[in-house]
Amino acid sequence: MILDILSWISIAIGAFFVLVSGVGVWRMPDLFTRMHPAGLTDSTGAGFLLLGLLLQSDDWLVSVKLVLIFIFLLFTSPVATHALAHAALLDGLKPWVRSRDKARDKDGEP
Repeated sequence: MILDILSWISIAIGAFFVLVSGVGVWRMPDLFTRMHPAGLTDSTGAGFLLLGLLLQSDDWLVSVKLVLIFIFLLFTSPVATHALAHAALLDGLKPWVRSRDKARDKDGEP
């Protein structure tokens, strides 16, 4: 009973993080700022979802597979985010700057 409650709490937290990540990707102005919610909160949300599924699992083989998926996610998400940012910079994409920051840079003020 307590394991089911913890599992559903974990799944709800994971769903919340995935939802926040989706809204963050939708609201951010450029690629570089969109990578932050996509990389961090999406990985956190998937981790909580996998934890909730792990707590529901009765079979040890399913549990091992869920742990392997989580480990794979921990290694691939930061590498993919870095590779995407590096490719965008090499392609000449400039990070977004607020217009008031541009005006301040022209005036020479810090």
